[in-house]
Amino acid sequence: MKKDIHPEYHEITLVMTDGTERKIRSTYGKPGDVMKLSVDPLNHPAWTGVQRMLGTEGQVARFNKRFGGLGVKSE
Repeated sequence: MKKDIHPEYHEITLVMTDGTERKIRSTYGKPGDVMKLSVDPLNHPAWTGVQRMLGTEGQVARFNKRFGGLGVKSE
């Protein structure tokens, strides 16, 4: 492995969205820096695997339902 090409790995403080703090090791910033999260991995669907279903119908079906009666009528 080449020497002096890897960033320094040190301890920082991680502040979650609910205000709780954790000490972690990271290459972010300088030793003792504070990183504030805008998305909390403890309750975000990307990390928890729990997701809400916003709608079950597709965009085309929703469009047709909304604007279906506006079509050109042929005689």
